[in-house]
Amino acid sequence: MEFLLASGIGLVTACGIYLLLRGRTFPVVLGLSVVGYAVNVFIFAMGRLWTDAHPILVGQELVADPLPQALVLTAIVIGFATTGFVIELALRSRHDSGSDHVDGHEPGHAVGHRAAAPRAQAPGQGGRG
Repeated sequence: MEFLLASGIGLVTACGIYLLLRGRTFPVVLGLSVVGYAVNVFIFAMGRLWTDAHPILVGQELVADPLPQALVLTAIVIGFATTGFVIELALRSRHDSGSDHVDGHEPGHAVGHRAAAPRAQAPGQGGRG
């Protein structure tokens, strides 16, 4: 069972890292979320999955550890807020640069060169005549 859980967490983490390394912003946001989910499952699994354990103290019986559950719940809330913020940053970047690539440049286009409108030359500078 431990091998299956560790393999599942490793697979989800690998998928998240693959998405983080993509060139466009939406897969990067999805990758951040998937890695966050993998970390949440890891933290939850480190607290062990108890069977027939009470969540609070009841005499001398076996009690489940509530700390990993509280940490995961807090991480889920923070993950939602962070995802919303990163989506807003991605939308703003798309609006400002005109591209949804992480570095702001479409592949196949010259980096750092934008099509500029031709400038009119001042009289007496270069040109013919």
